[in-house]
Amino acid sequence: MASSQDKMSQMSARQNYRNVWHTDLTNALCADPLYCCFSCFCGPCASYLLRKRALYNDMSRYVCCGGGMPCSGSCGERHCPELCLCTEVFCCFANSVAATRFMLQDEFNIQTTKCDNCIIGFMFCLQQLACICSLIACILGSGELSDAAQLLNCLADCVYCTVCSCMQTQHKVEMDKRDGKFGPQPVMQVPAVQQMSRLDQPIPPPAGFSSQPPRSYPVASYPPQTYPPAGYPPQTYPPAGYPPQNYPPHY
Repeated sequence: MASSQDKMSQMSARQNYRNVWHTDLTNALCADPLYCCFSCFCGPCASYLLRKRALYNDMSRYVCCGGGMPCSGSCGERHCPELCLCTEVFCCFANSVAATRFMLQDEFNIQTTKCDNCIIGFMFCLQQLACICSLIACILGSGELSDAAQLLNCLADCVYCTVCSCMQTQHKVEMDKRDGKFGPQPVMQVPAVQQMSRLDQPIPPPAGFSSQPPRSYPVASYPPQTYPPAGYPPQTYPPAGYPPQNYPPHY
């Protein structure tokens, strides 16, 4: 029970990762069309190569299905990891693709976009619908319903192969970025001074303004030598009898 809770917590944590895939599923074909075709027509081989590359070619770290199955760790991975990986990609192809995906997500903190989640969810729903229709056709024995179920199964298989090939191409492109095959990442350059905001630039002075004071400043005769004038203030200030005795008047 504790292991199931840990897996559920890990699945929830992957939704909050801050990074995204270098290319989404809708653009995976354009990102690497040759590898997308290779993974479509030879999916198990692509899954084997991608898993080994995700482990940095260190097969001593290999665990069946990335540790996501009850039999993981007890399938003889330590003795013959290459054979176990071959068995996994041929017998449990979908699990092998998902295990590589989860490994990359946990390593690089990659979340899956909502569009990719919708595509993967549509693939799963279409497969379940095809299975339900096949069971109903088998129970009722209707030829027309059986033909419709077969058509739906073919459609579900086509969507499954397409989505899996795009997912594996997405994984391959992400590891190309990890291994530096896209070249060094561009470094952000600090813009020149004239390209920054002009709020920090000084306001030019008006025309004719000089920071040097005029040569005749201050005036040589200022202040006057006789300032304040002699006899100021008067000695008898305030004058005698001020204010009058009856001030202010009483009414």
